[in-house]
Amino acid sequence: MPMNFGRKWWSLVAMMAAVLLTASCAGAGAIGSGDGRRVLRVAVVSNPQMEDMQELVGEFEQQHPDVRVRFISLPENQARDKITQSVATGSGQFDVVMVSNYETPIWAANGWLHDLDSRMTATPGYDKDDFIPSIRESLSYQGRMHAAPFYGETALLNYRKDLFQQAGLTMPENPTWQQVADMAAKLDDDASGRAGICLRGLPGWGEVMAPLNTMINSFGGRWFDPQWNAQLDSPEVREAANFYVNLVRDYGEPGASSSGFSECLTEFGQGNAAMMFDSTSSAGTLEDPKESNVSGKVGYANAPTGPGGKPASWLYTWALAVPKTTEMPDEAWDFIAWSTSKDYLRTVGENLGWQNLPPGSRQSTYEMPEYKKAAAAFGQQTLHGIGRVDQTKPSSQPTPYEGLQFVRIPEFVDLGTRVSQQMSAAISGAKTVDEALEQAQQYAETVGENYRP
Repeated sequence: MPMNFGRKWWSLVAMMAAVLLTASCAGAGAIGSGDGRRVLRVAVVSNPQMEDMQELVGEFEQQHPDVRVRFISLPENQARDKITQSVATGSGQFDVVMVSNYETPIWAANGWLHDLDSRMTATPGYDKDDFIPSIRESLSYQGRMHAAPFYGETALLNYRKDLFQQAGLTMPENPTWQQVADMAAKLDDDASGRAGICLRGLPGWGEVMAPLNTMINSFGGRWFDPQWNAQLDSPEVREAANFYVNLVRDYGEPGASSSGFSECLTEFGQGNAAMMFDSTSSAGTLEDPKESNVSGKVGYANAPTGPGGKPASWLYTWALAVPKTTEMPDEAWDFIAWSTSKDYLRTVGENLGWQNLPPGSRQSTYEMPEYKKAAAAFGQQTLHGIGRVDQTKPSSQPTPYEGLQFVRIPEFVDLGTRVSQQMSAAISGAKTVDEALEQAQQYAETVGENYRP
């Protein structure tokens, strides 16, 4: 598969970002905390699992009394921009960064990340072979891991069992998208403020484009053909995009164009939606009675399938990596080894509840008796879903790229964001789907030209 890691493109990103970082960067290099300890700066995405890590970090600091951890926690879009700018410019702003299976192979090829494979092997009890193989491979470059998974995810269709029973509906184990739309129409209830389904509409390649891309793939669509001709105006993409936009506009949550993962999780958890198609990382929160009004009422079906029977496959992982610019690589690895270890998982379970374990990273998680009981409703489906996906074949048609919720090329940061803005505008009603795809096709054609001889 052709892979062009686009150093020139990233250099342009770096030059543009440098201006922005001048005002916001705290300065390169390790800094002191005022009490003699060195500060380890950890940039993460704000979500429930990261909040748990911050609550438990005292354990790491007790084990490493010379280090104080400072978290920089931001919403996904902001965190992605800030981390990318920092690493691309080599500013040294962070010692540990949260990255995904999109960035890791690209950044490793550019020489921006430390190779963690040897450290993983040399750390007693770390057991890198325990990571789920598809997750481990997605974070590897030339067979060596450059990031450690904090959690991994696929997607399931969450649904309210009680509402389905009241309506006389039965959720199939492997629903089709058309069945999902039909059920959403029956369960949508404006009078009670309940949406038939909650789907992301917030701009961002990691927001609306994550579920939308999986739907496009399941309809047989793709971003590029093997010759890098853009395909965003193809009949398959048009059918999928219209289906997604109509579904969320007709039966989705109010203000859907402003709803991302966090907003949908809140809406569904408060009981304001009958279904939610999204990451399996939501399940732990939904089953926590302290966080959710629907704990014990949620069923989990496999990802819906498109017209040809292909499921809306999803594979993603939030992982921790060490930028080459850090002055504290040893301390950075110590932190990663602590937060991605088997012991950390047990610490979360014993202190915060077994349903809150970061899922989808280690196979041994699914062998813990306490977790098997707490995650009985969704645990094995999550493990099976992560294990069966193949991100090398996103569509039923051939593609020159890898990735299920993204196109793994450097330009996708900008391309995916631009296309997401078009699709969010279609969801809000600011433009039609055809108008959005016409503009998206132009963006993609420009990128495709870079890859054609």
